[in-house]
Amino acid sequence: MLDNITKKNIDDCRDVLVGKVPDPKSQIEQITLALIYKFMDDMDREAVEKFKGKAKFFTDEYSKYGWRKLFDPSLSGKDMLDLYSDALDKLQTNPNIPELFRNIFKNAYLPYRDPSTLKLFLKCINEFEYSHSEKLGDAFEYLLSVMGTQSDAGQFRTPRHIIDFIIACVNPLKSETISDPACGTSGFLLSAYKHILKQNTDKRDGDKLTPDQRKKVATNFVGYDISPDMVRLSLANMYLHGFTSPQIYEYDTLSSEDRWNETFDVILANPPFMTPKGGIRPHKKFGVQANKAEVLFTDYIAEHLNNNGRAGIVVPNGIVSTTQTAYTQLRKLLVNDSLIAVVSLPAGCFNPYSAVKTSILLLDKALVKRSNYVLFIKVENDGFDLGAQRNEFEKNDLPLALDAIIEYKASLTEGRTFDIEKYSKICLLVEKKLVLANKDVALSGDRYLAGKLSTTDYPSIPINEIVEFKRGTSITKKNVGEGNIPVIAGGQQAAYYHNVINREAGAITISSSGAYAGFIAYHNYPIFASDCFTAASKDKTLLNDKFLFYVLKGRQEDVYELQEGGAQPHIYPKNFDNWEIPLPSLDIQNEIVKEIEDYQKEIEDLKNEINNTEQKIKGKINAVWGVKEE
Repeated sequence: MLDNITKKNIDDCRDVLVGKVPDPKSQIEQITLALIYKFMDDMDREAVEKFKGKAKFFTDEYSKYGWRKLFDPSLSGKDMLDLYSDALDKLQTNPNIPELFRNIFKNAYLPYRDPSTLKLFLKCINEFEYSHSEKLGDAFEYLLSVMGTQSDAGQFRTPRHIIDFIIACVNPLKSETISDPACGTSGFLLSAYKHILKQNTDKRDGDKLTPDQRKKVATNFVGYDISPDMVRLSLANMYLHGFTSPQIYEYDTLSSEDRWNETFDVILANPPFMTPKGGIRPHKKFGVQANKAEVLFTDYIAEHLNNNGRAGIVVPNGIVSTTQTAYTQLRKLLVNDSLIAVVSLPAGCFNPYSAVKTSILLLDKALVKRSNYVLFIKVENDGFDLGAQRNEFEKNDLPLALDAIIEYKASLTEGRTFDIEKYSKICLLVEKKLVLANKDVALSGDRYLAGKLSTTDYPSIPINEIVEFKRGTSITKKNVGEGNIPVIAGGQQAAYYHNVINREAGAITISSSGAYAGFIAYHNYPIFASDCFTAASKDKTLLNDKFLFYVLKGRQEDVYELQEGGAQPHIYPKNFDNWEIPLPSLDIQNEIVKEIEDYQKEIEDLKNEINNTEQKIKGKINAVWGVKEE
């Protein structure tokens, strides 16, 4: 558990650096280097003073770089800076340092030349001791949490509670090999390690494990990452959590064949969503031929599980619903070979780093053979609000989702019926043959709710029979005219105008792309529809457009579920192909619209009344205090 003193020391280090090193990732690298540097010196000091032995790391020609030498009172600020900068450069060549440490110092350098900043920084680092290493592991995770996103590569830090949820679902064991093929800073691997320790605890973490078992467990974890910076941070993170020789490798999982034959019992990952321009050039061993990172990583994980292997993967919504051939082939392979459950997460789960809609795929090659179903779980609340700050609040579907998954897996293992009614609030069981019969093999539970969208007695009909979807017209700021017609982009009014209309008043718009692709809006005024498409009744004598809007808006969250793509989600009219909508008589539609709008007017009137009352109270308070309104 991270204590406040250690957290404050980490914060102090960052506060010192922020003026000279504004990038959070660079701050973390500098703190990492300094901590490892000092820890090596602490270990030398312990060997000499406590155990009456000899220094191991800073000896011979490298003895002048010992951490304590930096604080020699005779050194000027410039001398300290030169010595520290020289040490960062030379430590990677020190033959007395284990390869792990040499890799951490590979290509290390000091990115600023201000002696006063360095002096304050080293003073903060000096507060840490090697004996604090257990606490520092948690502190380092806290430090890594400030490095929220590497958006250019489509990498987003996975929230800790989502990692822990996936680990609990997959349940890695002490005897199993565990991998993350896009490990970043090793958050998944360390969460799995802590889970295993907790499974084998009496009084202290992991105290039921023998020394030999602990050593074996430590060798079971393997991580790859294409970024040398991430590998460096991952090595440090694993080391600070007790891994003396972590198996973290700089490796291009999608393009290199060197480690293709390595398979694992458990794979846990949140792979990069972004595909570089021009696509990826993978080798030919993949079962699904594609050039999209999200497809290749998911295929890689499924193919690198052992015969009874399990996996938990965070994927963008494109993996769930994109209709391109490679995606469809991948989903078919998963349903047939390993997929047992899909957990849909709320659209803002990765805020503030990304609003991309994500799901979790749970694979189990043993249990998939025992089931004719796929379990779909819809998590609408994960214990945090969906704003940029992600403040904690009481609504949380994850505990119920975890219970459902544990019970479902147990029912398959024991050959008994799963009590779906107990979890019907968030769960849906769909037969595999129904999923495979869908031409897109969609992995969204909502696709299989068609015809069951409400308990109404009104007939439901396919939406395409009565609703026309029409794409907007491309527009840029360069071709905006001098007119006053609002341009609708992303389903909402843009900050510019056009001189012609392409939709009359009363248009329903649905955003085509962006973080909130699928946002539904109604416009009482004429508009120019741009980065969106519109939905309108084909026959006004059968379907009222305003009623259609309220039906669609009532399922706004379900529409977000239709998002395709990775870092830039999209929604297309074809995504509604399987939808049905209720169709009462036109008179009843009009009554429903009037009732909804009457309620809305009541709400607005109440808001105005509250605002007026607040102003009256403010006026009275100001009068008492003699404050004049400006």
